[in-house]
Amino acid sequence: MEKELKYVDMEEQPISMHPKKFAMWLFMVTVVMIFAALTSAYIVRQAEGNWLDYELPEIFWFTTGLVVISSVCLHWAYLSAKKDNLAQLRIGMAAAVVFGIAFLVGQWYSWVALVDREVFFVGNPAGSFLYVFTGLHAAHLISGVIFLIIVLISTFRYKVHSQSMNTMEMATSYWHFLGGLWIYLFMFLLLNH
Repeated sequence: MEKELKYVDMEEQPISMHPKKFAMWLFMVTVVMIFAALTSAYIVRQAEGNWLDYELPEIFWFTTGLVVISSVCLHWAYLSAKKDNLAQLRIGMAAAVVFGIAFLVGQWYSWVALVDREVFFVGNPAGSFLYVFTGLHAAHLISGVIFLIIVLISTFRYKVHSQSMNTMEMATSYWHFLGGLWIYLFMFLLLNH
């Protein structure tokens, strides 16, 4: 007896993403475009001449380490949330916040070091670009620290756990993005200085 093969038309499932996640990803794409434009402008302006030569503040190495440690702590918190280990989740989130704030304080001291080297926001475009890069990144990092604090508070209200990961996933993605953006900017400045 022959079996008859039937073609069953399956309804296509739309690709879905939480609207807040989608908005965050759009925002991150916008930030990438802004910094791509700024780094392109840096290269073009540097080629025109009249460029101040100066050493980057050594504290940039330290702050880079801080942002990496902060990302590691946040990823540990994320993994702890997936396992419903709320104690480790809270410790990881708190550590990420502390290291994030320490990064911002370090960036402030990098500006102090620049002023000590007589590199100012006005005057030579080399200094202006450095202040714009670090200042704009710091502004985004402040928003990231605020987001991390909100998530940390949510962990104490039992709103972040394996069955409620949306906010945690968003905070982790955004924070890792900011850390990666800083590493890109720092490497760009080291190579194009």
